[in-house]
Amino acid sequence: MAKLSFLPKQIVKKLLATIPERSRDVLTRRYGLGTGTKQQTLESIGQIYGITRERVRQIEEYSIANIRKSEEFEKAEPFFNELKDLIRSLGGVIGESDFLGEVSTSKSTQNQIHFLLVLGNSFKQKKENNEFVCRWCVDEELANQIEGSIKKLYSDLDDEDIIPESKMLKDFLDHLKDVSEEYKDEEILKRWLGMSKTVNSNPLGEWGKANSPNINVKGMRDYAYLVIRQHGSPIHFREVAEKITKIFNKKAHVATCHNELIKDSRFVLVGRGLYALSEWGYISGVVRDVIKKLIDKYGPLTKDEIVDKVLKERYVKDNTIMVNLQNPQYFKRDTKGRYHNA
Repeated sequence: MAKLSFLPKQIVKKLLATIPERSRDVLTRRYGLGTGTKQQTLESIGQIYGITRERVRQIEEYSIANIRKSEEFEKAEPFFNELKDLIRSLGGVIGESDFLGEVSTSKSTQNQIHFLLVLGNSFKQKKENNEFVCRWCVDEELANQIEGSIKKLYSDLDDEDIIPESKMLKDFLDHLKDVSEEYKDEEILKRWLGMSKTVNSNPLGEWGKANSPNINVKGMRDYAYLVIRQHGSPIHFREVAEKITKIFNKKAHVATCHNELIKDSRFVLVGRGLYALSEWGYISGVVRDVIKKLIDKYGPLTKDEIVDKVLKERYVKDNTIMVNLQNPQYFKRDTKGRYHNA
């Protein structure tokens, strides 16, 4: 957490003292600068004074303008410069909540810092929209460059992409070729990406589109998917439940986990209690279905060829495969010993 050389409360108190009482009260309520930290709306303040919300807005703007003309505002320049240097050290542009969290865990202090950002001439607020959170910058050109790069990064992603963090940062940096060397820092890059509403990371630190279930993990099935994908090979549903609990600190009941795996087409049962991901190329269905699909794909096959191919799809005994082959309702053998679908 960043350490400030000044107490924001004292600076704000001196700045507010330069304006009339009603103006001071409006700003105090508007920015949560009093004993209560709730930031009141224009409408609620208007109801207190019996004036319109537009009139409150005018008082707010007038009061801020008058503070900026005061001697106390000039005296506070070193403190504004300190905040400016801090923002620059954190990347030149940063999400509002991230920055406030960097300077204090106190909501009261955060409100005071926010008010100083509003007052300071060096700070530009970029309001929240559908693509980005509210953010503050000391270099608007840099901020625009970052936002443009994030938009390009998003456009390069497919809906189901899961990108390792190292690759995501490299791709992001590729779009920021002209950015200053001082900003080519992993933490700064992640802080910039954190301003986006369109790209995000999952609990394993992998990146992708923010609305993807692989990134915006909501339920047992999504957690199971990430666990099996990370494991990299078929895994028993009991172990899936255990890993969900251990890795994500989410209580996963074995029976519930098993039921969710059964219901989701992303998972394929490949053995007794063993599940794999369908994206790995495993054929869905019971052993009989697997044999039928293999014959459809490759044409008539010998017993040994079928056993070999099925064992690549399922963790079963050879005898289980032979029992299925001997069912004349589904399979028939020709004079060359090859099996066909009935």
